[in-house]
Amino acid sequence: QVQLVQSGGGLVQAGGSLRVSCAASGGTFSTYTMGWFRQAPRKEREFVAAIRWSGGSTYYADSVKGRFTISRENAKNTMYLQMNSLKPEDTAVYYCAARRGPGGRTEISAYDYWGRGTQVTVSS
Repeated sequence: QVQLVQSGGGLVQAGGSLRVSCAASGGTFSTYTMGWFRQAPRKEREFVAAIRWSGGSTYYADSVKGRFTISRENAKNTMYLQMNSLKPEDTAVYYCAARRGPGGRTEISAYDYWGRGTQVTVSS
């Protein structure tokens, strides 16, 4: 059974940086795409970024392009989201997710496995 364990996040001032991590286990991830989503209070969960485990192709939401970087470390089966130039509107619970198959999918229903979420709060 695939498990995704998240860590990182926290509280930072606007303009600062944070990193969230997602450790994956229980699967052969070479055929997976890993993604990050977020959900702000009173809003729907939205796509943030994704990375194809094999080959490393990346995909970003327009709202985070140039500020966030998604990456993975194969030896540790861990994915990261480095968040720079954070804004108050980035405040949300961030979820990692995994799906079998190619990247480029932004809809929640395309992902098979989910982490429990980690809070990121950006103060103004």
